[in-house]
Amino acid sequence: MFIQCKNISCSYNNKENPVFNDITFELQGPGFHGLFGESGAGKSTLAKVMSGLIVPDNGIIVNPLGHSQVVYTTNQERLPGWQTIQMHYESVLPKHTRENWQHMIHLFGIEHCMHSKFEQLSLGQKNRVNLIRYLLQDQPVLIMDESLANVDENMREKIILFIKKQFPEKLFVYISHHVREICKFCDQIVVIRSIGRYPRIIQLRGQNICMNKDLDPDTLKENMLEIVHAA
Repeated sequence: MFIQCKNISCSYNNKENPVFNDITFELQGPGFHGLFGESGAGKSTLAKVMSGLIVPDNGIIVNPLGHSQVVYTTNQERLPGWQTIQMHYESVLPKHTRENWQHMIHLFGIEHCMHSKFEQLSLGQKNRVNLIRYLLQDQPVLIMDESLANVDENMREKIILFIKKQFPEKLFVYISHHVREICKFCDQIVVIRSIGRYPRIIQLRGQNICMNKDLDPDTLKENMLEIVHAA
């Protein structure tokens, strides 16, 4: 399992000022990988290209599984307003996942939200409700574009560790502006640099911390500095 971007160029309306031009990299899976960069560098655009939602101006995405096997999720998505969260889960999630999502709502701290409607939830609760929905889909690749942006740090770390333990067969691309989080939990890290900096893409390794794996604070600090300087 892998996703390879080969000589990708992409622009909006004006091809003289591309979001990125002729970038190439590869993510090997399964695993929990990161996409990091400053605001406006093109992270979301690149993620949408990788998932097939945007067709690039030039270049190709090599994905043996096909775009249909890649799910892209953000922190902006909504659920139907006429359903409670429980009604929605029961209507869209496969029946065999019921025990899984019932376990996950407790772990993610949203069990008390199940009889509420989506618009009644806080942003952090909405993030977690949506993420469960996507984690339990059959597709093996999930791109998480700031999917936990409104969730507090302790809960984010708890959820990420759970994901890495529970779904080891999937390939995750995690987009976050939290450099410590990217360094700590991701294996392969793609740093997309700001427009005007070359090369636009730098690939690094993170600490790839899982449950029961110790973290070396000094190594983490060095890793964070490496990524910040790269961006």
